[in-house]
This record gives sequence, structure tokens and C-alpha cells, in this order.
Amino acid sequence: MNPAHPIPVGLLGATGMVGQQFVRQLEGHPWFRLAWLGASSRSAGRSYADAAHWVQDCPMPEDIGGLLVQGAAPGAECPELVFSAMDASVAGGIERAFARAGHTVLSNSRNHRLDADVPLVIPEVNPEHLALIPHQRRERGWSGAIVTNPNCSTVTLALPLAPLRPLGIRRVLVSTLQAVSGAGYPGLPAVDVLGNAIPFIPGEEDKLGAETAKILGELRGEDPVGDPGDHIDPYPAVVSAHCNRVATIDGHLVCVSVELEARPSPAEVRSLMGGFRGRPQELRLPTAPERPVRVTEDPDRPQPRRDSMAGRGMTVTAGRIRECPILGIKFAALGHNTIRGAAGASVLNAELLVAEGLLR
Repeated sequence: MNPAHPIPVGLLGATGMVGQQFVRQLEGHPWFRLAWLGASSRSAGRSYADAAHWVQDCPMPEDIGGLLVQGAAPGAECPELVFSAMDASVAGGIERAFARAGHTVLSNSRNHRLDADVPLVIPEVNPEHLALIPHQRRERGWSGAIVTNPNCSTVTLALPLAPLRPLGIRRVLVSTLQAVSGAGYPGLPAVDVLGNAIPFIPGEEDKLGAETAKILGELRGEDPVGDPGDHIDPYPAVVSAHCNRVATIDGHLVCVSVELEARPSPAEVRSLMGGFRGRPQELRLPTAPERPVRVTEDPDRPQPRRDSMAGRGMTVTAGRIRECPILGIKFAALGHNTIRGAAGASVLNAELLVAEGLLR
């Protein structure tokens, strides 16, 4: 269902780099109106224009600049639907407080992604995992909910892997080249990253394997009150990751080798990826790209897409699909880490919740 009028939404962590990307993604959105901003005590009580050090490559929306930033606590003025771009060091307790107070929290933070009762969703890949929400509410005794989107590099890996599930994914070896904007603002010192590649991002390699297994996994179980599922069986494929920080501003590149039970040709893999569509495309959600995975024959430089509102930075580009002499198939994929890998992913999750009638 499409809302008759724009739904007011809130934003936690509004002043940071990902929070600013949320502001950009919500500007002019046909379904949502940003009406409430929350941040740390340093920013509370100030106008957004005064509190935020704006680092985006476009002007701050004038109507948002005048909004008063509130503290990061639920209150009567806060809308039911709240996006969270809070830093992981504080996000966990704050997001739980909002869910207890009846808010539906769309979180980009890592704190609750692997909680057994919290959906970790890429709408094209596992929309059925939203069925965990009634189980979460009952188990935790709250009327709100927490729904998460995955790590930025996980999105770029899981989207092109998803159409290969019917072929039986056994093992995945992935190396990531991740942009500095993934480290937030002000990011890494220039001396550390310019002319350099940093072959370590704390916690990233473990997240890439665990989150991909949960996203590709299957919703299982039915309890006495009739929930369609109460847990996720992780996908059994083994994911081994090397994660590296490189001196680019936006965009995460993943270089992937995959072993499949079937033995498809590169042409068959190209066809599966390029033909992949999901629930957001069926529902024609406002920010859903026409093609979630764009397959290119270009050998050297796949580009993230920035088109209209529909699909703006939300497409993952896959290329160099070829035979791997060890595992069978290998390819490269590129996604925008602060749009598809962060703010845009949460906004698309919210659109799916609205379209499926899952908000109160």
C-alpha cells in the first residue's frame, strides 16, 4: 500500500556522515517527511544547521537546517518510524529504548544485526525475514521493533550472490577494497591512507561472513501462537574474507571467488545476476532500482549508479565474471557504501515495511 500522505519520520545520529546521507536520501521522498532529529548532548538544543558539520557534496536542505536537534531519547514528539545512524558505541541501548517506547527503529548500526530475533534485511534478498518482528515483540515485551540493514561491504557481496543460491553456494573467498567514507568523519589521517592500502579493518572480516550467512539463510520454525517463523537457519556456505581500506572516497569493491554445487558457465552466471529482481521491484518501491545488480562487460571500471530517486546509488554493479581455476567462478562487484550500504538500505527497508502493512 502507498501512503496517502507523507509519513513523519525521525532520525537518530543525524549530525554524522551517515546521518547526513539519510538527510539526503529523505529529501523529496514521496512517502517520508523528516520531522524529528536526535543526536548526542553536544548537539541537542541547537538547530541542525548549527549542530552538523555538513560534509556532503550538495547544500544542506533549507527546511532541515532549521529543525531543532533533540536528545537521543524517546519522547512524545518523536514519530513512530525512526532511522538510526548512531555510532555503535552508544546505539544498542538507545535503539532498545526507542523500541520499548513503541517506535519501529530502522538501524544502520551493527549492534543488533546478529540478534536471533532481529531481521537483518536486504529487501531483494530476504524480505520474508521481516516475519521475525512479531516474535521479537513478544519475546522482548515491547510494542516497537528493531530492523537492521547489513554492513556496507556485506550488501555489495550478498546482492550478486543471492541469485546464485539455486546453484548451491559452497565456499566464498572475498577481498574488499573499502572507501575511507566507511570509517565515518573525519575518517583516517591522510598520512595513514594516502598512497596506502590498510589490510585491516577491525571486526569487518567476521561481520562479512556472519551477516552474509544470516541474510542468505532460511526463516524457520512456527511457535504455538502461529508466528510464521522464529529463527533463521544461517546459509551453510563458508565465507572467508580479507578486508582492506583504500584511498577512495565512496564505493566498496569486492573481488569474489565462489564454489557452486552446480558448474555454471560465466554466461549463465551473468544471466542469473542480470535477471535478478526482488520484492521491491514487484512493489515498485520509490528508491528500488530497476535492476538491483547491473552486469557490465566493461573489463576495468564498473561504476556505481546515481540516477533518479528510483535507484539513486542503490544498484550494485558486477563485472569481470569469469572462470576461476580453483573455485569455479570469480567476479568483481562495486556498491556505494553510504547509500546502498547504509542510509539508502535503511530507507528501502522502511519502504518495504510500509508497503507490506507492517507499521502500526
